Amino acid sequence: MACRTLLLKLEAQGQIRLPPRRTASVNGLRNRQVPGIPHDQTAIAGPLQFLQPVRVEPVVEGSSEAGFFQFLLQRYHYLGHRNCVGQNLKYLARDRQDRPLACLLFGSAAWKSAARDRWIGWNAEQRQRHLGLLSNNARFVILPWVRVPHLASHLLGRVAVRLSADWQQKYGHPIHLVETFVEQPRFAGTCYRAAGWVQVGLTTGRTRNDDGRKPRVARKALYLKALTTDAPRRLTT
Repeated sequence: MACRTLLLKLEAQGQIRLPPRRTASVNGLRNRQVPGIPHDQTAIAGPLQFLQPVRVEPVVEGSSEAGFFQFLLQRYHYLGHRNCVGQNLKYLARDRQDRPLACLLFGSAAWKSAARDRWIGWNAEQRQRHLGLLSNNARFVILPWVRVPHLASHLLGRVAVRLSADWQQKYGHPIHLVETFVEQPRFAGTCYRAAGWVQVGLTTGRTRNDDGRKPRVARKALYLKALTTDAPRRLTT
């Protein structure tokens, strides 16, 4: 999709001429809104121990759970959710009564991030070779009727323990480092720090589609979580 976007930009600038489209775009189907799914929105509040055991399981692609996951992100995450591109894993958390609590989505890492790249210490060739060993926590939402102290950091910790093994099972390779971008001042990043993530810097406010002029979006705090004790070494060899 990134390549297609670049080609369309080049054509719009008159630098290339693309052949006629063979088929209609299917992005409208991929990005369509999921129809409303009835779900219990009864308030859930109290100590975390009252919800245990909390289940945090990967969502199987094509299942009814996958549709429910997409619906919840579209409805309740402030950025919404369309389709996923590239390798990704989705997790849906439920309590002891099987009530949904939260959604977590992990996908491809950012191509470049100055603060992250300094923390790792890799060069451009190493980044190109090992970028697939990183993942980005692209979406995380506690459903709005859930008010349970420490739930968010608990879920981040639970996923961190299993993410690499789940990635290995699905895609045939592990994950050594996870990143996320926390919009400021909308969020403080407290749950990430409580779960052992480290803030390593701020973004510039630019996006992959910016025009090189002034930043287009709010700056975000970059947090990292190493899933192995020697993550930098593994990513620079």
